[in-house]
Amino acid sequence: MNTLEKKLFDHLAFLYGEEKAPALIKGFLDLLNNFRAQHPELAKATSSEKVSERDAILITYGDMVQNPGEAPLKTLASFLKEYLDDVISTVHILPFYPYSSDDGFSVIDYRRVNPDFGEWEDVSNLSENFRMMFDAVVNHTSSQSTAFQGFLKGDIKYQNFFTVVDPDVDLTRVFRPRATPVLTPFETAEGIKHVWTTFSEDQVDLNFANPDVLLEVADILLFYAAHGAEFIRLDAVTFVWKEIGTTCINLPRTHRIVQTMRTVLDMVAPNVVIITETNVPHKDNIAYFGDGTNEAQMVYNFALPLLTLHAFHNKDVSVLSDWAGTLNLPSDQATFFNFLAAHDGIGMLPVKNILSLEDLSDLAARTQSLGGFVSYKSNEDGSQSPYELNINYLDALSDPDEVKKGINHLNELNINYLDALNNPDSPDENIELIAKRFLATQAIMLALRGVPGIYFHSLFGSQNWTEGVEQTGRHRTINRKKVQLSQIETEINDPTSLRHHVFSGYKKLLKARVGNSAFHPYGAQEILSIHPSIFALFRTSLDGKTHTLCLNNVSNETQEIIVDIPNFSSLTDIFSKEEYSIIDNQLKIKVAPYEVIWLTN
Repeated sequence: MNTLEKKLFDHLAFLYGEEKAPALIKGFLDLLNNFRAQHPELAKATSSEKVSERDAILITYGDMVQNPGEAPLKTLASFLKEYLDDVISTVHILPFYPYSSDDGFSVIDYRRVNPDFGEWEDVSNLSENFRMMFDAVVNHTSSQSTAFQGFLKGDIKYQNFFTVVDPDVDLTRVFRPRATPVLTPFETAEGIKHVWTTFSEDQVDLNFANPDVLLEVADILLFYAAHGAEFIRLDAVTFVWKEIGTTCINLPRTHRIVQTMRTVLDMVAPNVVIITETNVPHKDNIAYFGDGTNEAQMVYNFALPLLTLHAFHNKDVSVLSDWAGTLNLPSDQATFFNFLAAHDGIGMLPVKNILSLEDLSDLAARTQSLGGFVSYKSNEDGSQSPYELNINYLDALSDPDEVKKGINHLNELNINYLDALNNPDSPDENIELIAKRFLATQAIMLALRGVPGIYFHSLFGSQNWTEGVEQTGRHRTINRKKVQLSQIETEINDPTSLRHHVFSGYKKLLKARVGNSAFHPYGAQEILSIHPSIFALFRTSLDGKTHTLCLNNVSNETQEIIVDIPNFSSLTDIFSKEEYSIIDNQLKIKVAPYEVIWLTN
């Protein structure tokens, strides 16, 4: 065996036992050898640098942009090429496979494109202009999938593909991300069976204790690699291994499953990057880096969204800065996937032991006062606690008192509040201020070490879609609205609209980032403590030649600050091109409300 084959053997032995490993390794090697023979071009590592400062990943549904009479994936491809070709390197299409619920996360068939979206050719066409990121939703499958339907009918092939548990077994220790039962009863050919369903009765957990399941998942990952995926997101991977009597999350075998997937790809598709989506406390989350070489190359930086929101709500960056100062990378092969918003809500669990219960209660109350929702999870003692905030990130930054005052005034004038945001003459908050405040949050995310992940609705300045929540009855729908091509093009090209202000400002930030090597995902990062309302960090390129000081005012007041900057005589603002002199190793500068200043040498 070569080194990687030995590593794969050790993974299988750890997961399933030394006695079974020799037979199991044969099945895996047959799969890998067949794949290598069919796709020899993927087996060659083309570059040690998988990501750089030029990389930014757009997160979108396959049918996010719609045009009557056209397949949504075709519409998306042409829209993104026209508006984002120069600032976005990669497109993460959220599950675009046939599904039965949860907007795609209940997959019926992992190897087909949802015919309502288009076909594989459309995905291929999109990959001509962008790198591609696919979802591997492999913790669970749809109750309508071939595998589960086979299980229900007694097909011997699938009898051990799912976890059946006696309903009298004590499962109180199992971590629950939902306020629903762990087990769901299903009528099968052999009578009622209670099957493990972490998220919903339509999303049935796969049984990774069966090595045939892991082999099938490996085949799915390779299928995605063969169809152009350079990044693969492991959805909800923290739940994949079940052991009765434990929390059933973040177990040693859970990590070993991820390491197995990494090894499989390293053997035949080494250019593919694994990104773990593990919505758990920060310490547990970053454990999915492994030793920095053997597990995920990127992990979702789940604590960032809520800590950034907390900083802007309190006009104080202290907690955010202290936490950011701990964001060390385990190696030069791993980095963070930084994001502030996505298709899901804003997770509260990742900031456990970082923010206080009072802070979390304040954030939840504020969210609800701004038209958002709070989703809950079940606890061991039978109680429930807040799990995530469901609100558009732009709206989450608003001041509840100002919004309430503005709505009351607009009601007197018989003007709809949301309509007012696209009317610069309306007597509520100025749209330029709304956009500036929002972009200040995004600038923090873009400046931090890692690869930025930008949700479609953030990039294009969308707001709460409360009508959608009323239609579906699901809180997460608030940030999942599909847009019409004609409408969004009209709005982003209208200088008076909120979408225009957000989109044009966001592109300005992205262009600055792409052109500055100090923002390399592996470049050095130093968090500076300057002022309670100024989030400041100093970035340095890999070669040590390019340095950039990033200043972000999280308050609505101008702040005068002094920054110690040794070894420089001056720095230039990337945006305004203004040059700032540094006298006696000190920079004196004023930062306007919500202003973003990036100074570079």
